Amino acid sequence: MDRWLWAVRLTKTRSDAAAACRGGHVRVNDKPAKPATSVTPGDEVRARVGDTVRIVEVVRVIQKRVGAADAVGCFIDRTPPPPKPTEAPAPVARRERGAGRPTKRERRVLDKFRGSGF
Repeated sequence: MDRWLWAVRLTKTRSDAAAACRGGHVRVNDKPAKPATSVTPGDEVRARVGDTVRIVEVVRVIQKRVGAADAVGCFIDRTPPPPKPTEAPAPVARRERGAGRPTKRERRVLDKFRGSGF
């Protein structure tokens, strides 16, 4: 399992793939996977890589790391697209550079803008 994750470029290093398996971040067909777990074509692999969960279906098993173009053909990516943000981020209060410390009046305006009741 760790070798396949590394070979198809889901993780940067093989040790990262093995650590993800040991940490319980990789599942094969909804079962926890150890680094030595073997995969076969048709298996569904769920791997948490960074902050995202990648869901892929194994198409071809490879043992050696290949180029990115070849690696894409070894799995089908079934990861759902990330949700779209529903609202725009809140505006950030900024002061001009070099303006110095805010005055008491400016501090009250900033606190009111930020929503704190101090």
